[in-house]
Amino acid sequence: MKELFSLKDKIAVITGGLRQLGQQFSIALAEYGAQIAVLDLVNEKEVNKNERFSYFQQKDQIKCFKVDITNRKEVENILSEIKAKFGSPNILVNNAALDSPPDSPASENGPFEDYPEASLDKILNVNIKGTFICCQVFGGEMAEKKGGSIINISSIYGILSPNQDIYEFKRKNGEKWFKPVAYAVSKSGVLNLTRYLATYWSKKGVRVNTLTPAGIFNDQGEEFLSEYLKRMPIGRMANENEMNGAVIFLASEASSYMTGSNLVVDGGWSAW
Repeated sequence: MKELFSLKDKIAVITGGLRQLGQQFSIALAEYGAQIAVLDLVNEKEVNKNERFSYFQQKDQIKCFKVDITNRKEVENILSEIKAKFGSPNILVNNAALDSPPDSPASENGPFEDYPEASLDKILNVNIKGTFICCQVFGGEMAEKKGGSIINISSIYGILSPNQDIYEFKRKNGEKWFKPVAYAVSKSGVLNLTRYLATYWSKKGVRVNTLTPAGIFNDQGEEFLSEYLKRMPIGRMANENEMNGAVIFLASEASSYMTGSNLVVDGGWSAW
């Protein structure tokens, strides 16, 4: 059974790999034996890295690459660098995404009728186009090599509408605050991109699945947490490492008969 979860000799690409979940995914896959290519738009010196992340960097098992995933030419160039460093990737985790958090500017979180087109374009550009390009470039390489696993990260707001009642505490304070539409629309799109590619590459040995988490704890404000957790059956937000088991499962041969699926790890949010 242990061999089913082994990622020895595997090469994984993780987008948004210097962010909260991205670092966790990198560490988890490295601990199971994979070599990790971390893609991010920020410089690695600009972020705080987990000790385990730094440990695997020092072992030369994790390598960071600065790249804009919405630029196909940049992504193609990075593929060449990864192949020169590690070899052809056979795992892709499309984790990079933009959202409008509760503390973002009022213009981002007003009524739907006033939501800026520029904000919609920006979020769809990263969350859909960036994922699409990485699937084309890295997934295309996997299809050519006849094998691989793609894990697209969605969100509970990709399968359910945001509950706007959570943010009533902001509206009581006089703000016209609503969870915006763009993130939900983009994460819903990820689900059907997964299903499309799962069938498209079914005969090429490339499995494509979605991982759908609910809220991850990241020092959110007390008022938000109080309202959010009233609706969370498990009674808390997820710790940042609680998606790691799902990612290892989807990346490994333990999920060899699974493609086109959506693995929901949401603390029971969607059970209501």
